[in-house]
Amino acid sequence: MLETWLKAAAASALFAALSQASAQGAASPAAKPEMTQSCPGLVASRLPFAEPAAFRLATLNADQVRISYIGHATFLIESPQLVRIATDYNDYVRPPILPDIATMNHAHTTHYSLSPDPGIKYVLRGWAEDEKPVRIDLTYKDVRVRNVPTNIRTWDGGTERHGNSIFLFEVANLCIAHLGHLHHTLTQQQLNEIGRIDVVMVPVDGNYTLDLDGMIEVLHALKAPLMIPMHYFSSYTLNRFLDRVRQEWEVEIAPLPSMLVSKTNLPEKPKVVVLPGH
Repeated sequence: MLETWLKAAAASALFAALSQASAQGAASPAAKPEMTQSCPGLVASRLPFAEPAAFRLATLNADQVRISYIGHATFLIESPQLVRIATDYNDYVRPPILPDIATMNHAHTTHYSLSPDPGIKYVLRGWAEDEKPVRIDLTYKDVRVRNVPTNIRTWDGGTERHGNSIFLFEVANLCIAHLGHLHHTLTQQQLNEIGRIDVVMVPVDGNYTLDLDGMIEVLHALKAPLMIPMHYFSSYTLNRFLDRVRQEWEVEIAPLPSMLVSKTNLPEKPKVVVLPGH
């Protein structure tokens, strides 16, 4: 069951660290006009993170992945060999420790950084400036990262082709998908590229990304046993999504922002699990 996924020591240390949000730097004035707006509702704190001892000492079994919700669309994913991945890495909400891999999307500045920490080994941008599909397939230690490009809306109501990537993380015999700033339902070709999913991180604002009906359609198509909401700006927004999906799936509110996931403790029936985040 999901309760067994929580390691109290690591999670409590993480919770203390996550309550101090990190923000470093800001978008460059030279950024494209459609890239200079933050997602409404994101509160960017300027307090630095302290690295908790749990991150330095905690180890995982060979079949386990630790998923920690940092906030907005940023998660910290840790592999058994302690490869650390930050999703939608940005200048406002950052993990308390330096990731090895940072993925980004650029619908808003809260999903990318123009000045990522130079200590990050791999900075993976989910778009190409010429609107051609960027293709990423990286293997580092026990983690494989790949992407499936999707389109995004522009501020003038047009379409930017391949402006977002669904990032896929293959680790510990699990496939974890981060939908990024998804603006449309998925084609069969995209679903084929994504393949079987065990865990999906899904934006649930219902407005700036895909509307709720469309996002629920995407979740049905992906058929992931574990669905983790992200990209909501208030309890109202989150609860609006949860009220909808309770008609379809079980919902659990986790007490802490970190969980351990393995193939053996995935839910038997699809479940939405809310991890508290900054």
